[in-house]
Amino acid sequence: MSTHVYYVPSINIMGKGCLQDIGLYIQELNLNKALVVTDKFLVKSGIAGKLLAVLDKIDIQYVIYDDVKPNPTCKNVHDGVAFLKANDCDYIISIGGGSPQDTAKAIGIIATNGGHITEYEGVHQSKSRSLPIVAINTTAGTSSEVTVNYVITDEERKVKMVMVDKNSLATISVNDPELMIDKPADLTAATGMDALTHAIEALVTPGAYPVTDATALAAVELIFANLARTVKNGHDIEAREQMVYAIFLGGLAFNNAGLGYVHAMAHQLGGVYDLPHGVCNAMLLPYVEEENAKYVPEKFRSIAKAIGLQIVGKSDKECADFVIQAIKDLSKEVGIPTKLSELGVNEVDLDLLAENAMKDACAPGNPFIPTKEEVITLFKKIL
Repeated sequence: MSTHVYYVPSINIMGKGCLQDIGLYIQELNLNKALVVTDKFLVKSGIAGKLLAVLDKIDIQYVIYDDVKPNPTCKNVHDGVAFLKANDCDYIISIGGGSPQDTAKAIGIIATNGGHITEYEGVHQSKSRSLPIVAINTTAGTSSEVTVNYVITDEERKVKMVMVDKNSLATISVNDPELMIDKPADLTAATGMDALTHAIEALVTPGAYPVTDATALAAVELIFANLARTVKNGHDIEAREQMVYAIFLGGLAFNNAGLGYVHAMAHQLGGVYDLPHGVCNAMLLPYVEEENAKYVPEKFRSIAKAIGLQIVGKSDKECADFVIQAIKDLSKEVGIPTKLSELGVNEVDLDLLAENAMKDACAPGNPFIPTKEEVITLFKKIL
């Protein structure tokens, strides 16, 4: 008999306009002062202001820390911890995509455990629960608001550190599609493809089981049906809402099943070149899955069926080919670049990228473990 542990935030609020309802849930936490973790863009664009208006209305005390970078660094984290302590904050409200969410988790862990964030790289390294976090998501992609994972860039080593830590799980997650309608098309595309990568990697990993398969397949189906619509028209609130459900479902899947080599490789491109995580995932996804399909063909039959192929009478290879082509077609439709060389990636770095990918926390979750040469070959396919 095998035991599975399923991590999920205690309270999850989602749907159109749900941001307006969060005040009551925050008040029920009975805490004093929040550190609002966000970034300069969200403050300038007025998206963070929508949250602050809700907090002001019910007299919630807070201070704002908005120095988060797109690939947050150790410095971002420790500056945030210092700011939290200087202002006597006892909980965190994060608003943003993966970067503010991950920074908030790291700040929350350091606030209760001490030390330096580099000490927490790997799986379940902390001893104490993070400070309470209310995680308000603004992008349909990373699912960081519902997961036990966070990623911080060690700017010294130029490595993206992956932390998998049950103590970092948010207390409340909030997914309101109205916060996403003004996102630029390229960001919508990148984060949406990140969500697709989460769902597919969660399906093919050896850590998958029927509960995670069910939510991952539902996420895949919703993303194929709605991502291109949201990229084409960001104000299509119905499609945005469906993407919110997709990232919640996919987030629960990979949070509990794990990820694989798409993420292991994408993290290195982000660490060395500071490239957008979702774009890197999208470019790698069809090529890594082409190899994975040889090891778990039945999973690709399930995915093919979920996205509309009549699989009766079809071979495993036909099902896998259908899925790989569908991923490539969706990537093209939403405007993902096809070559890493266009993004400044240099062949001389492939050896280092491959070596670091093999040490990444997501690497063991792949259906097969490639050699260094095989990882380099996979990178070359999109160079």
